Amino acid sequence: MSKHNGRGGPVEVPQKIAARLRAMIVSGELSDGERLGHEPDLVEQFGVSRPTLREALRILEAEGLISVARGLRGGVFVHLPDQRATARSAALVLQARNVPLADVFEARSLIEPLAVKALAAKRNRRRGVDELRALIDAEEAVLGDPAAFAAANTAFHERLVALGGNQTVSVLAEMINEVVTRAVSAVGDSADTAASLAVRRRGLRSQRRLLELIEVGAGTEAVEHWQAHMAVVGRVLLGQEAATVVDLMDHY
Repeated sequence: MSKHNGRGGPVEVPQKIAARLRAMIVSGELSDGERLGHEPDLVEQFGVSRPTLREALRILEAEGLISVARGLRGGVFVHLPDQRATARSAALVLQARNVPLADVFEARSLIEPLAVKALAAKRNRRRGVDELRALIDAEEAVLGDPAAFAAANTAFHERLVALGGNQTVSVLAEMINEVVTRAVSAVGDSADTAASLAVRRRGLRSQRRLLELIEVGAGTEAVEHWQAHMAVVGRVLLGQEAATVVDLMDHY
């Protein structure tokens, strides 16, 4: 009896091969960078035609789980799931739906205060605070470079959410930050360089104040401070010309 996909139709052979290899990658049976062999090796291993195998490989390549290199030293190579690639794919969905930037930023404003509250309640929060302080220092070091600052700022926000302890929320935050990072960089590229520098400096002072509150376990105050911070930053970002995710996707 043949297997069926979620839509009720039969599962094609390439999909079966892709599913088998995907399961081996995700489970750790295949390691990152491992070489599966050349196409002829895999054709023989799975007992299928070369076009069938290539279709299976195209599925996995589109998912970022393998890469195919030509030549004697080439072959099919395994890649573990990349959270950043997932984030970019989700950002493309937002782009396709013409989602307003305000909607994306609102999602970030809902997620981060939850992480702040969780981190402030942890007994070992000081280690996390030290990590975040180092990331603020990294932001300060590239204050005059809009693109580098945007990347450093994203690292701070992503680590803040990660320290909250929920991995699913962390992946969602990475997806959102793929879009917001572009907005931060766009603000930095605005004509008024002095004004954009002042905004970044104020942002770093606010981040340092957040860490002071987290460090002493003042969860309620930390959440209130960060909600106010996000509201101000949101007004700055949303005041720029970019109104939708589409406007930002070609930035850089």
